[in-house]
Amino acid sequence: MRHALGARAARTTVATLLALASTVALAHEETGQAAGFLAGLAHPVSGMDHVLAMIAVGLWGAVLGAPAIWVLPVAFPVVMAFGGLLGLLGVGLPGVEIGIAMSAIVLGAMVAAEVRPPIALAAAIVAFFAIFHGHAHGRELPEGTSALLYSFGFVVATGLLHACGILLGVVHRWPAGRRAVRVAGGGVALAGLFFLWRATA
Repeated sequence: MRHALGARAARTTVATLLALASTVALAHEETGQAAGFLAGLAHPVSGMDHVLAMIAVGLWGAVLGAPAIWVLPVAFPVVMAFGGLLGLLGVGLPGVEIGIAMSAIVLGAMVAAEVRPPIALAAAIVAFFAIFHGHAHGRELPEGTSALLYSFGFVVATGLLHACGILLGVVHRWPAGRRAVRVAGGGVALAGLFFLWRATA
């Protein structure tokens, strides 16, 4: 009788431990996924070089008008996701920080000077710089987080920053707003020069 009770108690204990282990593992997995998305969401806003360049994409789209106002903010995250994949896979890309700084200089200058290239060229310029931003995000994946949700997070954050730039750029339709947008573009370009100095120092 005692032996039967002991065996039953042992089985109950083992079953309970297994249930607890699976619950802890599931909770850890869900926490990791949430952490991955939140880390990705926070990463683009963790550096002013990223923030200003993302806003400049939206500003330039607003300056150019349709269809650039939506083509540029779509092209950037799509190509940035490819750059992020390269970073996640550990594929080397030379001059990432310089490329990010140059993106602020070039995109800010485009806004300040109201440069109006063909839509294909504007999208190509934006896409080129998106690779550098994506690679920087991808190579800094926090350990133990979901790469997929981390990538989704930084793409969402980038889209929101583009939207901020577009909303700010809406004032471009009025004379005073046009001047303000051009000044903002010049400010982004000047900040890019600082980022370039810091990246090459």
